[in-house]
Amino acid sequence: MLNEILPFALPINKIAIAGTCLWALALYIACSSLRYWITEQLDRWFHFAESLYLPQDELQRTRKSRASQNAFYASIFSIFPFLAAGILCDYGVDLSLGRSWSISLGILACMGCAVYELGRRSGEL
Repeated sequence: MLNEILPFALPINKIAIAGTCLWALALYIACSSLRYWITEQLDRWFHFAESLYLPQDELQRTRKSRASQNAFYASIFSIFPFLAAGILCDYGVDLSLGRSWSISLGILACMGCAVYELGRRSGEL
């Protein structure tokens, strides 16, 4: 379908996309404090950017809805640094072990990081 829209061929490597997403998910799960920090900083930046463009009466009137919208956007955009790190991890696995290992190690990393996160949360109680 993409070949019908674009006049040139765009090769898509499905293994690289799957490996990158798996590594990004593993890093997203494992680095929860970094994830919360990135989300908080993006939320603060969105609030600051809005205050530059909207008048004060409009800011006060729509504060509650904008706060929830900014929190949603911050949580969505906080994924991108982990996707970049996932690209680097997947590329490193491809260089060192070969393409056939990227998905296997990505799944293993997701399971290991999920077990780590569960243990970390139960240790906080």
